[in-house]
Amino acid sequence: MSSVNHSRLRTGTAEFSAHWGSAAGVITAQGELDAANADEFADYVQRCTKHCKRLVLDLRGVDFIGTAGFSALHRINVVCSAANAHWAMVPSREVSRLLRVCDPDGALPITDSINDTAETEPGLLQLIPEPC
Repeated sequence: MSSVNHSRLRTGTAEFSAHWGSAAGVITAQGELDAANADEFADYVQRCTKHCKRLVLDLRGVDFIGTAGFSALHRINVVCSAANAHWAMVPSREVSRLLRVCDPDGALPITDSINDTAETEPGLLQLIPEPC
């Protein structure tokens, strides 16, 4: 039986939390994602890629995101690719609006709901099915 680990980080305008097991993890961001904390967020996600190879970013609680937040999402994409980690995000309305402007081709992976993903272990998520 695998254990689930937890982590939490507070900044002035946001809170980030993570829980992960051996196969997958969920990172939740709430508040504002902007120049004041975007690098911290990207670093936080990068640290989590050391613990699991499948991540979902739950950004439904992000009520403001600036261009620095978009840069952090792009950096997360690069970091996950380099770490061979599969990831996707569940965006808030504000994140979706920024992605329509900054990522019109849909290069960053999006999923509709955390609940739409299949579980690989009790309480953990499979973000992208492995090919047969």
